[in-house]
Amino acid sequence: MRGTRASVVLGTVGSDAHVVGITLLEHALKEAGFDVTNLGAQTPQTDFVSAAEDEDADAVLVSSLYGHAEQDCGGLHGHLREADLDLVTYIGGNLAVGQTDFETVRRRFRRLGFDRVFPAEADFDDVVETLRSDLGEAESERAAESEADHARVRS
Repeated sequence: MRGTRASVVLGTVGSDAHVVGITLLEHALKEAGFDVTNLGAQTPQTDFVSAAEDEDADAVLVSSLYGHAEQDCGGLHGHLREADLDLVTYIGGNLAVGQTDFETVRRRFRRLGFDRVFPAEADFDDVVETLRSDLGEAESERAAESEADHARVRS
């Protein structure tokens, strides 16, 4: 986290070239007070990791509208763990080809490691409020862990 504002990295992953959604989300997040790094279209997983490290990000938000997000996102959370990054991850968009029930899609991406999974028609205000809530909880957990670590050092 840079300063007192939460830092977010977002972009479209893999071969997806759709940027309208993430551009609108970028504006909504900035308006809500977040520091935002928008990586744009066709972003490799390693670029998300590098940007998250460089920006001391609190969250990575991945967008995919062309239906092949599962192939593009496999391994992302492994890269984040290798970099020792403990952050919130979201994905949203048209994540699967065909008429797959969204709950099935949601479960699939949760198994890949995403904290939140949003459909293409998600409301940006809902994403912003969910992120605020998730980051607030994450900050509370980190503060409690830090306090516990200090208590162990004192004893």
